[in-house]
Amino acid sequence: MAKSSNKIVYAVALVLFLGGLSYLIFSGLTQDSVYFLNVTEALAQDRAEIGNARLFGKVSPSGLAIADGKLGADFDLVDKMQGDKALRVQYKGALPDTFKADVEVIVEGKFSPDGQVFMARTLVTKCPSKYEEQSKQMEMQKGQAG
Repeated sequence: MAKSSNKIVYAVALVLFLGGLSYLIFSGLTQDSVYFLNVTEALAQDRAEIGNARLFGKVSPSGLAIADGKLGADFDLVDKMQGDKALRVQYKGALPDTFKADVEVIVEGKFSPDGQVFMARTLVTKCPSKYEEQSKQMEMQKGQAG
């Protein structure tokens, strides 16, 4: 009788352990998962369903407003391949020294409830020297496509 009772305790402990482990894996994957999209892809999707996202593109010179002391910016993020596609981005925080018009940036955050503005929590500029060759190739492809 004691051996049967021990097996039940071990089975319950194993089920609880596997259930807890499954919960941790599932919650870790869903909370930390972030879409990495370009502007065109973000515009094509339902922005209310995107949730957290990481977007990349170029800062448009028109509509660029930098807060005093470089502690935030509102700007249009333009798709690198399709220049007519743009999203409005609002970022509050210290701007990198390399942030300026026509620089490539990666922003992470989520869309406002109305889906019109991307509220960025982080903003990173791409180092132009590292991506200069890739950028030239993309510009050439853009020229050939359009």
